[in-house]
Amino acid sequence: MSYCMAHRGWSGRAPENTMAAIKLALAEPGIQAIEVDVQLSKDGIPVLIHDFTLDRTTNGSGLVKDHTFEQLREWSAGSWFAEEFSNEQIPALEELFQAASQHTCRLNVELKTAGNLYPLLAEKVVELVEAHELASQVCLTSFDHEIIKRVKELQPSIKTGLIITGRPVLLREQLAKTGATILSMAYPYLTKDFVQMMLEEGFEIFAWTIDDENEIERISEWHPNIYICTNHPDRMLSLAR
Repeated sequence: MSYCMAHRGWSGRAPENTMAAIKLALAEPGIQAIEVDVQLSKDGIPVLIHDFTLDRTTNGSGLVKDHTFEQLREWSAGSWFAEEFSNEQIPALEELFQAASQHTCRLNVELKTAGNLYPLLAEKVVELVEAHELASQVCLTSFDHEIIKRVKELQPSIKTGLIITGRPVLLREQLAKTGATILSMAYPYLTKDFVQMMLEEGFEIFAWTIDDENEIERISEWHPNIYICTNHPDRMLSLAR
């Protein structure tokens, strides 16, 4: 069975990108990695949230970047999921690092940006990785090639990856130019031969986002070193038992 990566924490059981979802994932020995999304608050604090707006996963509204960390903490990040999570707040990335420092679970931190939306995002995140001495445990991934290149300039020892939704013709050139050694790809674009070829060349494969048990089982059979990113780790764990 391949490696299990909890997408936005254990987001099938708790609200995504909250400490509740993260702690559930950290407590399960069968989960080898956790994926989260990070942006910057108005005052430059790295926070965990997927959307550029607050509307879907909090009871607030507006752009994340237009609010200070203190303002972001005023809203519930869990009531949309279930009333029992109404006290969940948007976490700072540092809270994740503090919680994960006592575990061996790998952390896949997606840098959420578009153009020049967060010009200091790489600097702020790398600074936290270094402060918590987690360079060997954290990998930084993004759709944005420029921010991945910036991470490698700041700290070459941190593993980085490109997030891809298709099969670019110039894939190897893009990986080489950015220094990325991880390919995080939407799973419908993966094939067994392609995965095995990339693994043999020394790249890591993150396959996202797979919730169907049959698909999890099918892709897991390709190679044990694939990371399967799923909202429902329990479905993958049940196949391994």
